[in-house]
Amino acid sequence: MQKNLVIVESPAKAKTIEKFLGKDYKVLSSYGHIRDLKTKQFSIDIEHNYAPQYEIPADKKKLVSELKAESKNAEMVWLASDEDREGEAISWHLYEVLGLKPETTRRIVFHEITKTAILHAIETPRSIDMNLVNAQQARRVLDRIVGFQLSPILWRKVKPALSAGRVQSVAVRLIVEREREIQDFVSEAAYRVTANFILPDGKTILKAELNRRLKTKEEAQAFLEACQHATFTIDDISKKPVRKSPAPPFTTSTLQQEAARKLGYSVSQTMMIAQRLYESGLITYMRTDSFNLSDLALGTTKEAILESYGEKYYKFRQYHTKSKGAQEAHEAIRPTYIAKAEIDGTAQERKLYDLIRKRTIACQMADAELERTTISVDISGQKEKFVATGEVVVFDGFLQVYHESTDDDQEKEQGNTLLPAVHLQDALQLKEATATERFTQRPPRYTEATLVRRLEELGIGRPSTYAPTIQTIQNREYVVKGDKEGTERAFTILTLNKKGIQESSKTEMVGADRNKLMPTDIGIVVNDFLMEYFQLVMDYNFTAKVEKEFDAIAEGEENWTKVIDNFYKVFHPIVEQTSAIRTEHKVGERQLGIDPKSGKPVFVKIGRFGPVAQIGESNPDKDNEKPQFATLLKGQSIETITLEEALKLFELPRTVGEYEGKVVVAAIGRFGPFIRHDGKFVSIPKDKNPISITLDEAIELIQQKRAKDENRFIKKFEEEPELEILNGRYGPYIAYKGKNYRIPKTGYTPAEMTLDDCMKLIKEADQKPATKKRVTRKKAE
Repeated sequence: MQKNLVIVESPAKAKTIEKFLGKDYKVLSSYGHIRDLKTKQFSIDIEHNYAPQYEIPADKKKLVSELKAESKNAEMVWLASDEDREGEAISWHLYEVLGLKPETTRRIVFHEITKTAILHAIETPRSIDMNLVNAQQARRVLDRIVGFQLSPILWRKVKPALSAGRVQSVAVRLIVEREREIQDFVSEAAYRVTANFILPDGKTILKAELNRRLKTKEEAQAFLEACQHATFTIDDISKKPVRKSPAPPFTTSTLQQEAARKLGYSVSQTMMIAQRLYESGLITYMRTDSFNLSDLALGTTKEAILESYGEKYYKFRQYHTKSKGAQEAHEAIRPTYIAKAEIDGTAQERKLYDLIRKRTIACQMADAELERTTISVDISGQKEKFVATGEVVVFDGFLQVYHESTDDDQEKEQGNTLLPAVHLQDALQLKEATATERFTQRPPRYTEATLVRRLEELGIGRPSTYAPTIQTIQNREYVVKGDKEGTERAFTILTLNKKGIQESSKTEMVGADRNKLMPTDIGIVVNDFLMEYFQLVMDYNFTAKVEKEFDAIAEGEENWTKVIDNFYKVFHPIVEQTSAIRTEHKVGERQLGIDPKSGKPVFVKIGRFGPVAQIGESNPDKDNEKPQFATLLKGQSIETITLEEALKLFELPRTVGEYEGKVVVAAIGRFGPFIRHDGKFVSIPKDKNPISITLDEAIELIQQKRAKDENRFIKKFEEEPELEILNGRYGPYIAYKGKNYRIPKTGYTPAEMTLDDCMKLIKEADQKPATKKRVTRKKAE
């Protein structure tokens, strides 16, 4: 009989833990949850106190049988899933499903996978915390109620196959509201005046800026004219010491934000890499909203700082978690061994580890000391002043190791700007002054990282939910992460120098965005519908209040079924009322005007496959008259499209011309715009438009596609027409009956392969058992 069976969540974690335990311990993985709510059924028994109806998924049944057999053969079963609500629920499900007994079961928790932490956990086991389990069940049940009762309404009122969720819908609302702020934003112009002064030595230059913006071109012109005859004198020099303190160690959300800013990682990418680091025993648990560091971590960090930088660089700091009842692990994210400067792993893992390590070290380092100098220049006859500012680092402190990034793309670092030596009452000579027209900036679109920060500020979601929420709203195509082309804008520059005042004009690109979150038409329509009929679910305060109630359940202060019941009694009547509403037009439909040719109304709305324009309506009285439809182009929105733009869509499909005696047609289909020629289809790239594409451009696309196809084809066999050897993105492969088969790099030359060679590889591949996918546990919806 096996003495001890340890069950963890992932195979990677099992492998790491096995290294620390002796031969008396066997470590197995549950591959996340072993049971969950039934997938395609509501699975909540409303009549019986909201009891969840769980099932073991088909792909987990074999695993459960193996775990049952192993647990029966063990003297003691150690449930070692993660130390948070989700992990607690996994342990509880294992206890229930495997039929474990209290006397032979122990629950152990640790927030780092080190030998010390694992052995300490085994020495201090506890029982399953049902408060944490109930908090997880409450989230799961509430989200299932919202999803299952709201989604069918969206199918009927907006479009089939849509879904709604408690946290995801609020996240979409934030993005839609920001997009509308941008659309409504009116930019205001003002003139920024800068000047270059020559100091009394006749050669040193002092750069300064006027201490206010001038509102109009006329005002800027008048000011520069006044400067032509003014005298300039230094009337104030102030030096002020400034201290900068380091940021606290990483929590889940701050790690997601900083990895996005410094390394360009998406939120889900950061969590995936962090999970690998945790499971390899390199960092502490990566789902946490705690700033706390253990005494051991504080001690080893102090040693590392003293050894590398010396006593004056060290400063003890104890950070405390702001949120009551932090639901996740009890420490910030830090390296398990701070002395370990480098790790083995992928480039991404090494970069993220380095970021975490530097942030941890920096938080125990001394403040940076700077000296900020401000020089004020008096202008005779004017109340405004020119001001020059600069910063000098006196002592770098924590900046030696780490500097926190900012979300403000426009912000320029002013540090280390050394100003020339000047004296009070120095007379300055104006070399040049420039008044540049500047415009107020629209609110920025959200990045994944800034959306996480906003959700956290509003108290919506928890560390475990940020990444899946952001992934979900993109998967469901309510939001896209992409680029937005800017528009050209002219601005005026007035320059005063020896020649007098000259006016010039330049252009700049404005409104361009990269990798920002933007709502789709479907996202906007669903958001507006939910805002109209389900304000309760969409309310930021309500969503934050629910999170606090989950925290209270986890602390044992609230009964979870009572929390669900309070919500359901308010929510369900709204569902029934909204289901009964009959609307004349489809939700989100907008009439643009009248088609001048037919005299029929022109609409835009959400169709079965996305946004469409429509001319006319179904009319059974007129020979079953049916409307015409046209798909909107990429970049067009039902919110902003004009009548003229919509009518142009009905010119498609359009004949572009003839090539090789065959007609070339431009059209738009379900997967975007395309060219049709000789029975073949060629995609039109996003920088071209099917309405305006020329014959020459279309021919070039056709020729490019042919060249690509020729390069792709390697070989085929007459006796087996369904089999081809092709060149793919990852090298040559066999395509056969709708399936692809890899060709090994050694032993085969694709162009010389026989049919027997191909069939042998196909047979070998079909006989191989399916590879097990890496499993990460399912987080709350």
